[in-house]
Amino acid sequence: MKTALFVLFDHYADWEAAYLMSLLNQRENWQVRTASNLPQVKSIGGLQTNVDFNFSQIESNFDLLVLIGGHSWSIQSQALYQIIEKQMDRQLPLAAICGSVDYLAQHGFLEGYMHTGNARFLWRDFPNYQMPENFLEKQAVCDRNLVTANGTAVLDFTEFALHLVGDSFIEAKRAVDFYRLGYYGYQKRYRDFLTQKNDS
Repeated sequence: MKTALFVLFDHYADWEAAYLMSLLNQRENWQVRTASNLPQVKSIGGLQTNVDFNFSQIESNFDLLVLIGGHSWSIQSQALYQIIEKQMDRQLPLAAICGSVDYLAQHGFLEGYMHTGNARFLWRDFPNYQMPENFLEKQAVCDRNLVTANGTAVLDFTEFALHLVGDSFIEAKRAVDFYRLGYYGYQKRYRDFLTQKNDS
């Protein structure tokens, strides 16, 4: 069983987690777990979430580490830093969106990677952010084991993260296009695929 660990802080952006979380959790070989500095967090949309792990309880790496944005990424946590450092040092999949990318930039985790985020100028005073030329003005960017995205890129973020953990480009795009195109647009684009699936 593979595990995706979602890092959620108080006032996290619930819509940034929803698509990826639900798509992975519906797969037989994946489970979704959550981690935070608090036992319970409340999203920007008002969802109360009981968290599975405190940062201090995490000792292993995960098949996918997901950092969800929100209003609390100014946090200073050595335990969180070590979780991210271990994932990155071992070049294991990590996906970050919105404010969590700011955290990566501030702590030097984006160095050597092509990346994106909300805005490059937000990081100009970060002494550990040394490669602004690697910032791409795109909704989401995937470079090796790292996906980064701005806060309006939820669907692209989900698609890139699915590809990062093993889906082909076609499989990842098809999974997300159901939400990107809507029901009828999806039916029209994937009519042949759906016909073959129903016939099998």
